[in-house]
Amino acid sequence: MAFVRSDWSKRWPDPRLATLKQFPGVSLPALKLLHERRRILFHGHEPLDTDSTPTLEGEAWLMHHGYTQAEGVANLDRVPETRGLVAIGFPKLGGGTGGCARYIAICPPDWQYGVRVGEVAEVPLPRSSKALHWDRGAGMRKR
Repeated sequence: MAFVRSDWSKRWPDPRLATLKQFPGVSLPALKLLHERRRILFHGHEPLDTDSTPTLEGEAWLMHHGYTQAEGVANLDRVPETRGLVAIGFPKLGGGTGGCARYIAICPPDWQYGVRVGEVAEVPLPRSSKALHWDRGAGMRKR
């Protein structure tokens, strides 16, 4: 497992981020190195897509080769580069936007940072006053 830190999440919750066509990405050669040579099965990054190429080549390669990724990861600046353990928790489904999960870094006891669950923003999207529900007619989730 590897997480790619770009500090993109420090710009959340700016709604203009959703309109940008360019953002920090993970190149296809880097993905291949991590997954094929380092033999990781899972990686995470801060932006909401793997890369900003016109064809989303990194995203397509991951999906066609059976790898898993975490998108929209925050607070990587507060996690040690090594010696950390990541626990993946259940998503917060009520009013959520899909498969948002909670990634919790369990760091060494001497690590200088530390927060408890709930002390930091959980996702880069604004809360909504309406809960998501499945709309049978539309065949999708709606608010």
